[in-house]
Amino acid sequence: MDLLSIGEMVIDFLPGPEPGSYLRNAGGAPANVAIAATRSGLTAAFLGKLGNDDFGRFLAATLEENGVEVVLKEPTDEAVTTMTFVTLGADGERSFTFVRKPGADMLLAPADIRPEVVGASTIVHIGSCSLSGSPCAEATLAALRLARAQGKLVSFDVNYRAPLWARQSDAAARIAEALPFVDLLKVSEEEVHLVGGTAGLAGCLKAHGIAVAVETLGARGARCHFAGETIHVPAPPAVAIDATGAGDAFWGALLSHLITAGVRRVGDLSLGALRDAATYGAAAGSLCVRRKGAIPALPTRAEILTLLNKEVA
Repeated sequence: MDLLSIGEMVIDFLPGPEPGSYLRNAGGAPANVAIAATRSGLTAAFLGKLGNDDFGRFLAATLEENGVEVVLKEPTDEAVTTMTFVTLGADGERSFTFVRKPGADMLLAPADIRPEVVGASTIVHIGSCSLSGSPCAEATLAALRLARAQGKLVSFDVNYRAPLWARQSDAAARIAEALPFVDLLKVSEEEVHLVGGTAGLAGCLKAHGIAVAVETLGARGARCHFAGETIHVPAPPAVAIDATGAGDAFWGALLSHLITAGVRRVGDLSLGALRDAATYGAAAGSLCVRRKGAIPALPTRAEILTLLNKEVA
């Protein structure tokens, strides 16, 4: 497979077509990135355990309907799937309320991270939400260590959300523990303080040997840091400032473009390849925003290329 995405499972409840109705959508950075990459032309797998309830079964079905293989399908004895309630305002702003069933952070264990599964992938992507509990945090770190030992490209999403980690004072420390194993770092403009702030980001890259850091800037695109250079890639204009899934659409498309371009190791990276991948990702994020986010809005490769051609024209 091209991409292995590891982490917790989240379900988004988005406003439906009628007042009071909601659409259930598989979510969470690892799941969304896997689906976004698949729709951009990659073979992707998602490593995670599912709650043995309607929500868990819905998530498994949603992933598989979108072409994403779920590597671990063994249900747990309890209904432990993490849920998220999402509200989107008229201007596209989002708000989150996290509801965590008992044991939601216990879905993955170090023993679940099998060497042959990691070895079958080109890029391993991990979201930092899977550092929010133990033994799931230990499983995440085990996956990072294994991917580094096998020479894989490791993508890491600093996916900090205050409601989720409000009671965990060591969130930044947990992220710092993972950074030495990371090659490609994704962090939003609001979350950059967790890796030392804008001023400390360059030092963070140097200290941990991270090849690329990308700051997603919402409607303003992204800022990419590589080999001592910083470039800004604007996003095609969108009709809303933000939407659930847009950042993951950006990152899934960026990873897809890198793999399609033949990037297999850090040494394959170049500023030009990164600029092209970020431009491709920014178009994917913009498309997702225009459609108000969520799984049905994650664009295909053909749609991204069509938008880019129109923008160039």
